[in-house]
Amino acid sequence: MRIDSSLGLCFIGFGNVGQGLARILVRKERELAERWGFAFRTVAVVTRTRGAALSSDGLSLADLLARVERGEPVGNERISPVEAALLPETDIVLDVTPTNLINGEPGLSLTRAALGSGRSVVSSNKGPVSLALAELKELARARGAHYRFEGAVMSGTPSLNLALESLAGCDVREVQGIVNGTTNYILTRMEEGFEYADALREAQEKGYAEADPAGDVDGWDAAVKAQILAAAVLGFPLPLDAVERTGIGAISRADVEAAAKRGKRIKLLAKAARTTGGVAASVAPAEIPLSHPLASVGGATNALTFTTDTLRDVTIIGPGAGREETGQALLSDMLAIAAAERHGARFSVKAG
Repeated sequence: MRIDSSLGLCFIGFGNVGQGLARILVRKERELAERWGFAFRTVAVVTRTRGAALSSDGLSLADLLARVERGEPVGNERISPVEAALLPETDIVLDVTPTNLINGEPGLSLTRAALGSGRSVVSSNKGPVSLALAELKELARARGAHYRFEGAVMSGTPSLNLALESLAGCDVREVQGIVNGTTNYILTRMEEGFEYADALREAQEKGYAEADPAGDVDGWDAAVKAQILAAAVLGFPLPLDAVERTGIGAISRADVEAAAKRGKRIKLLAKAARTTGGVAASVAPAEIPLSHPLASVGGATNALTFTTDTLRDVTIIGPGAGREETGQALLSDMLAIAAAERHGARFSVKAG
């Protein structure tokens, strides 16, 4: 990576998250250079359905965003994601492709190729982290590259940065929290008198839940985040099928009301905790007392509580989804890479 010059960015994917990051970069370009010493050029944008654009001198992100808003392709270049990642001008690859928990593609092959060539990768894609974190971690180390994925757990709310940087020196013994905004929104509406089906329908209408909500309501999204927390924060890789998983489909309004009478709230909690045999991870609805910090977290908001040896419980609350919210996670990782490069630290992986 070139030091004391602009960093070449390669966007692989330009959907909601990629556009969210682009909007931040357009709006804050001058501030990023003056305050953070971060200068960049966008050398490639490659999409699955909107074409690709290339420029060694730098593409205009404002123009690309305008094209997308008009329904136009980003460009007419013919280049694969891996080819774009390996361009001589590329320094940081931004993997904002959709999460695929079956085989991790296309993000996994892209990340392998980029790290293998010494390019750094910043990602919001949970697939490669879930399926191959140990391998990618070693590849980054061997090639002197950086691999960071803050956006994979709580969007722009800095959960991994908090655990691995701000809590450095602490022994984190357990992490638990609300990491799926869809289910938290549904449970919050049920507290307000909605039946499960009605709350789910409203979540879909507002865009919090997909037409097929199984990934959220059956606990899969929260489970992969618990898996990532186990590996990245507690340093203990687990396969996804080792995460015990129960969704919220069996929770009724009567259950929510009964918990309220007992002075508690039902939340879908993801948890990773150290045990005598290693680490256990789970996702399940749980009743928590109103005095607990997580009990007050409503709507689509996310929160995590880190239980440590020196600080006891530390809770962080913030947005867990959104275009610019996730774009902020990518930006913070890029700034960390740029700072590490300036100080000569070639290797960085967001894992414990």
